[in-house]
Amino acid sequence: MNLDDLYRRVIMDHYKNPRNRGSFEDDALKIELNNPTCGDRITLQLKVEDGIVKDARYSGEGCSISMSSASMMTEAVKGQTIGHALELADRFSSLMKGEEADFGDYEDIEALSGVNKFPARIKCATLAWNALRKGIEVEEDHQHH
Repeated sequence: MNLDDLYRRVIMDHYKNPRNRGSFEDDALKIELNNPTCGDRITLQLKVEDGIVKDARYSGEGCSISMSSASMMTEAVKGQTIGHALELADRFSSLMKGEEADFGDYEDIEALSGVNKFPARIKCATLAWNALRKGIEVEEDHQHH
């Protein structure tokens, strides 16, 4: 089995069996973003306590790339500090530029590395990560006021 097949399987697994899909009942931090070019929409909810992303959920609709990326992103950042979550987002940006990026123990994300060959798809893959960045900015604003 070649790498492309393996990556496709990982992506489809996250698309068909999404991790952390759903929403919190209480007032978790909520960010809504969409990608007008292909109609992907995501609502990301984060629970941040003491600078740590305790939990994350997402809902929305879109292509397999955007939805599987959201599933992977929420898995990757749960239990991480805000700083580390942002670092992962930066690494994901590097991955999308075709650069080497290390996601530590969480290797599923690397399955999206092939996306960088399709510029139109990069926006799909980065949607959830952009929502994460935005959420952390909002969270940090709250801390400083």
